[in-house]
Parts: sequence; structure tokens; C-alpha cells
Amino acid sequence: MKALVTGGSGFIGSHLVDKLIDQGYEVLVIDNESADSERFYRNEKAQYAKQDISNYQLTNTFYAGVDYVFHLAAESKIGPAIENPIAAAQKNVVGTCTVLQCAREWGVKKVIYSSTSSGYGNNPHPNIESQPDDCLNPYSVTKVAGEKLCKMYTDLYDLKTITFRYFNVYGPWEAQKGNQASPIHKFSKQAIVDGSIMLFEESENFLRDFVYVDDVCKIHEQMMSTDVSGIFNVGTGRAVSFQTIAEVIAEKHKATINNIPMPYALRSSYQEFTQANTEKLLQYVDIEWTKVEDYIKNV
Repeated sequence: MKALVTGGSGFIGSHLVDKLIDQGYEVLVIDNESADSERFYRNEKAQYAKQDISNYQLTNTFYAGVDYVFHLAAESKIGPAIENPIAAAQKNVVGTCTVLQCAREWGVKKVIYSSTSSGYGNNPHPNIESQPDDCLNPYSVTKVAGEKLCKMYTDLYDLKTITFRYFNVYGPWEAQKGNQASPIHKFSKQAIVDGSIMLFEESENFLRDFVYVDDVCKIHEQMMSTDVSGIFNVGTGRAVSFQTIAEVIAEKHKATINNIPMPYALRSSYQEFTQANTEKLLQYVDIEWTKVEDYIKNV
């Protein structure tokens, strides 16, 4: 069996590549390595093509003989998408359409598309797949557009697609740089280096459904062989505040917590709360979720 993973050199994609290799899949990765990352990750048993997924002419033949496509390549950060929405649309909309068209032409069995819970915006929580879109920024707009392309390719062309709406994925190799750094890494670094964590005021009101990257990969493994198509939340169903994350890290490293104001520009485009309703997903998978507090204590 052959799998193609777009964005397979990044955080989640590289973990998925490793899991597929371990299962005996032949794996081809398409990744132009344009993300603002400290490093990209490669598995010596996989093949890599450093190309732009939106370039139909250069990438079309890579889909020959592929059974499953895992589409993770994207502009995956809110900040850069706000700064350059045209580039975000090129990567997330044109890129996704190109992936789907190539998969359709080469008879791929299924495309699994990595989307985001950001499309829920300020809908009431826990978020369920049937809620209306409430996109607060160009990132969520372009990712939701990719979801609609997947549905169209399923309905019109009979290409099986699954859309996973990731909640807040964490784990080894996650972003560690600048404003894009994950709160777990950012708080841990501050606690270790400075002995003090800088936390936005009212952080007890900002909650996230943190889901471990290995659990995300297990979901992909279990869902890829099903006959279903559609949209599925990938989260634990449990929301944890930034305040709690900071307190667990501060206790581990014997650090203090200092509160600072949140910039208005950030607040206006920021979701206060994310929590997945997982009833639909759990009809098809069997999983015991990793608790983020346990990960922090043991990492």
C-alpha cells in the first residue's frame, strides 16, 4: 500500500509519516519546506519531493499508484494568514483543490484532509460538526474553503474524503519559535530560562481542547480504512485553560507566574474557548485520550 503525505516534514505530518512507515506503507512526502520552522523532519525510509502542492504540472504524477492521501500541507498559522491572506488562500484553497484533482485523476481511494477547529469561531461549545461556520480570520476562512472543496469532490466526483477538524494538537516537535510557539513550549521555556511565566490576564477564561499528536495519528490510522466520508472533530472533549497549563508548568519547574495585558489586535481575532464534541468520531474509533497535564509532568 502506498500513502502520499503533503506537509509530511512538519509537526503533525512527520509523526504521521513515521506511523505509516511502521505499518509497512510505502510513503511519499510532498513538502516545499516553506513553513517558518526551526527544522524539518525526515524519515529515511520515506521518499521526499520538495515541491509546492498547488503546482499541478509538477506534482500531478506523484499521485500515480497512491492508495491514500493525507493532506496536511497548509498555511497553518493565524498570524501569517492575517498578514498575507492572498498567500494563505493560494496554499489552503488552491493547494487543496490541486491535491483533490490529482487524487481524483489517479484513482486514489481516499483523501484525508487536515482542517481546524478555528472555523467554529465563537459558536457555543462544545463544538459539534453541524454548527455553522464562524470564521474570525483568513486562516479559518481558507481552511473551511478546503473542507467545502472536499465535500464537493465527494458529492460530484465520488472521491472519498474525510475532513478532520483538529483542535489544539501538542507534542514533540511542535512549534517553538516566536509568536507561533505553542503555549506548552513557550511557558516551559520561560519557566526554565527566566524562572517566571508571562501569562495574559484572564487566561483562566481562555480554554483549549489539547489533543496529543500520537492520539491524532491513531485517529488517522483507524479512520483511513473505513467507508465513511465527512467531517469529524479531532479533540478530547475536555477543555483546559492556559492558566492551568501555566500552573502545571510553574509547579514542575518551581517558577512564578506574572500576568500581562493581552494586545487588542490579538484579542479581536482570538477564540476564547475550544472544546470538541466527539460523539461522531467515537462511533468509528476506539481511543484513550492522553491528558495534557500528564504529558507536561512526564515530558
